[in-house]
Formats: sequence, structure tokens, C-alpha cells
Amino acid sequence: MARRSHLTEIGCIACDELSEVGAGEREGWLDDPSLLAALHHHSLALASATRPIALVLGWDHYHRFSSSAVRDPIKIHPVLSPYEGRITALEWLPFGDVLALALGTSAGLLLIYSVGGDLIHKQLVHTGHILRLRFRQTAKADGIGEASISEELCVVLPGVVARFDGSDIRSLLHTWFQKSETGMWENRLNKLESEDDETSYGRIPFQVWNVGKFGSCVDAAITSIMPPPLLELQSSQRFYCAITIGNDSVISAYRLSEDRSRSLVGTILSKVVPVTFSTIASFSKLIWRNESNATRKSRPTPQSFAKG
Repeated sequence: MARRSHLTEIGCIACDELSEVGAGEREGWLDDPSLLAALHHHSLALASATRPIALVLGWDHYHRFSSSAVRDPIKIHPVLSPYEGRITALEWLPFGDVLALALGTSAGLLLIYSVGGDLIHKQLVHTGHILRLRFRQTAKADGIGEASISEELCVVLPGVVARFDGSDIRSLLHTWFQKSETGMWENRLNKLESEDDETSYGRIPFQVWNVGKFGSCVDAAITSIMPPPLLELQSSQRFYCAITIGNDSVISAYRLSEDRSRSLVGTILSKVVPVTFSTIASFSKLIWRNESNATRKSRPTPQSFAKG
């Protein structure tokens, strides 16, 4: 009896550019934990945590098993300063005919690139190492039986989960594509790159939660929308279910509220920490008589946690 295979070949990606991410340097290079990959229907994105490069490979769907079907690879070279970290996560953002690539860094930055390698957006999610980026599409039916698609991007850091609504990212991408056709966005990016400040790129709204109650997590995901607690059945707020995996392999489930104003942790971080930092900074200046003016640009402040 012939041996059955449950694997399906989807394309050929053999090209010289693979050496940019470590191909051919040693046997078993695909098992390198620093190698990151994200697969789409007709494209494969590769990046290395030890090299400042992301490689986008594509193939012709109708002649995908031929070496001539490989499209010209796109090289993305993120310009990251030492405090912005290195590439640690990779994920495709598919919105119908619009496709973009999201990169996460070890300093908590989210970068969004076009498939042509143009930087679209740059934003701080939270201080810390981005472990994972997860894009999720969910089909749901409304009251009259019509189906709609909900999209979201989940960003995972040690003990922290952030959620970006897909409609906000979609709006940003559509605006970019419209303006890129007229050259307006290119002029804007040239100005932003000269300023070298991620806050100048604008801000996509998102929610962020502290899920480190039982220790730091090594992986997490927002899996679904949950019903509200029994005492809040009339609440108009949405609640999400998050699953985390800890360093000790403990699996935990959290109910996350999108109402940040009800978060005690958020109140402490937004009120107490800035006051304490300001007091310490003023006191240190009195001791050391530091009269020099700081020329370094201030880094963006992380968003406070929502209620978990």
C-alpha cells in the first residue's frame, strides 16, 4: 500500500537572496530559533532576529512548482536605533486585496510595511520584547442573517497582551495606498524619517492588558469575545477571552475588558508612576546640580493597561 502524505506543496522559493537570512551557512539553518517566518497564500516572509533584514518571497500560483515562477524577492531593511531593538516577530496583515507586513521588535515597536518594502507605520505598543504577532479574521452573523468579518491583530509581550482592531489598520492602509498613488505619502515619510521620531507617524488606537498575574507568559492569544460578568449583564462594553502560556507551561484564561477607565492598574500607572518619576528626577538634579540641557528626544510613553 502506498504511503499517504498529508503535506501539500504550495510553491518553490529557491533563490540566492535566501543567503541574506542565513541559508547555506550551515546544515539545519531552518531550525535556527532566530529565524522568523510568516506564510500567506502567495508569499512567504522571512526575517532573522540577528540580522536587520526581512525578505519577502512570492511565487506564481499557476506555475508554483517551477523555479521561474518565483517573483523577484523584496528586501526590507528596517532602520532601527539601538534602543528600538531588533526584529523579533513577523506577521502578514491581509485585508482583501490589500496586503501588508507587520514586524515587531525587542523594544516593543510595531512596524507596518507594504509588500513593496515601504514603511507605512511605526508605533510603540509597550516597553518589552514582542514575542508574537497574530492576525485573526472571524466570520460572524448579524441579527438579519448577513455574515460579516471581524479582524484584529494581537501583540504578545511577556505578561502583556495588546489588541488592534482590524478596521483601524484597514483604514490606515487604504489611506496609504490612496496617497501613495499621488506621491503625498512619500513626501510625508521623507519628512518623518528626517525627524526620526516614531510618534510622528500617528497612532493606531489599541487596548493593552496586563496578563502577568501568574507569572510572565511566553505565548498568548485573544481567542474570542466573551459574555460580560454576571453583575455586568447590561454592560455595553465588549469582553475578550485571552489564553496565555507561562514559563512553567501553565495555561491561563483571562476575561479582558475594553473599558480602560475601570482599570485600577491603569490608574496607578497613569497617575502614580509619572509623579514618582518627576519627583525622583527633580531630587537628583538638586543633588548633582545637573544644569546641562538634555538634547536627546523623549521616548513615547507606553499606554496604560485596561482591566483584565
